[in-house]
Amino acid sequence: MSTIGQQLREAREAQKLTLSHVAELTKIRADHLQAIEEGRYEVFPAPVYVRGSVRTYVTLLKLDGAGILAALDLEMSQKKVFSDLNPAQRSRGVLDFVMLQLSKLDWRTSVILGGIAVVFVILGSSWLFWRHQRSVDPLKNLKPGLYQSTQTLSGQTLPLPSPKR
Repeated sequence: MSTIGQQLREAREAQKLTLSHVAELTKIRADHLQAIEEGRYEVFPAPVYVRGSVRTYVTLLKLDGAGILAALDLEMSQKKVFSDLNPAQRSRGVLDFVMLQLSKLDWRTSVILGGIAVVFVILGSSWLFWRHQRSVDPLKNLKPGLYQSTQTLSGQTLPLPSPKR
């Protein structure tokens, strides 16, 4: 049985396509396509990139995608490079969970809802501040006023202008 890379190369050559033409159509680098055809999956940083590239390549060549991807999984599990990278066994932290949730957001809707939430927070804070200011007695800390005669302060006050007649 031929490898996935050999099947893809045979299908590409049967359709008379060059690697550079396939690279141009799929937007996958030509050296990555060549590595896929040669079965050198270690040039990819993670298995997800291999699967994505092969899926795109298979779609272009109009081959059985599900069958080839299943065979690719089997072929990659036999390679030592990817056998220990099972994502189901890897522990996920809080940051992974938060980033996953953020990736699910529709940013247009989120910005609108966030803006509405900010407006409500500002209005609510303003209302609470206004209510607090209404309930506070502004004269609470005022000491009783005592009259002090200005006679003791002679020279320190200005004379009142005389009324004009």
